[in-house]
Formats: sequence, C-alpha cells, structure tokens
Amino acid sequence: MQGKTIIIMGVSGSGKSTIGQALADVRGYRFMDGDDLHPPANIKKMHAGIPLADEDRWGWLHNIASRASELNAHNITAVIACSALKESYRNVLRQGINDLLFFYLKGSFEQIHKFLESRSMHFMPIDLLKSQFDSLQEPAADERDCITIPVTSPEQELKEMQRSLDLSGF
Repeated sequence: MQGKTIIIMGVSGSGKSTIGQALADVRGYRFMDGDDLHPPANIKKMHAGIPLADEDRWGWLHNIASRASELNAHNITAVIACSALKESYRNVLRQGINDLLFFYLKGSFEQIHKFLESRSMHFMPIDLLKSQFDSLQEPAADERDCITIPVTSPEQELKEMQRSLDLSGF
C-alpha cells in the first residue's frame, strides 16, 4: 500500500504552512513546505519582490511531485504546502503524484493582507500579494480532487479538513 499526498493550496499568507503542519501532526503524516523546494533563482526573485513567471514554477512543481512520490512509495502520506495557484500547476502535480487531494484555503485579498501585516516573520509586498490574487485560478467544479476551505481560524479549518478526509476515506 502506498502513501497519499494532500496539497494545502492558496495564496501566500492564507495559512498553508500553519494548517498543513497541524494536519500532519494530528494525522501522523509528514509535512513539507513547498517553499523549501524552490530553486535558488526563484528564492532570489521572491526576496527581491519579483513575481514568479510560469517558467519559474515548472521545475519547482516537478520537484514537489517527485518528493511526494518518493514519500508515497515508502507508504508515507505527505501534506505539502504549495500555492498551486493555476489549474496548469495543479495538473503538473496530478501527473506526478498518484493519490492526491487538494485543500484550497480561500480568503479575500483584504483578509489575507491583514493577516500578513500581523505576521512579523513573513514579509510580502502588497504588489506581490496582488500578483498572486491576479494569477489565482480557483479550482473549477470539474476539479473533483479539490476541496475549498474558507479561511477562518486554524482550528476551524483543521476540523473541516479532518471531516472531509474522514468522509472521503482518503
């Protein structure tokens, strides 16, 4: 039996890492932050406040899929924080990972911006956050492996995710 992969997706500041780590801890899964898998050139751009283009993301997404598949092959279920802003990005992950589920953390620009302003450890220029919302393609109805979770509180989001996992048998 192979492990599975859960991607916690959404714009920067939506709480992907926080809720991803919490979900992994509660369920006994392995957590990975997709940001840690960016190549150095991407990290340099992000620190400079330069939005990443599609061509910057392909190698990163393949790296995430590869790492998830390695864990899954060892019967380890992975929870990965990854923006996965566009359907094409999610499709790259789908092609590289066999048993996959996305949780989309959905919040408004104002809500996420306010949250980011309150975080001392996370710097994101407002223009970069705006570019993420501009690029965001919310999961379509035919993306049946995507479950939308409204950004409320980590406790409530975790409850909703666990309920969804239990109901789906994932």
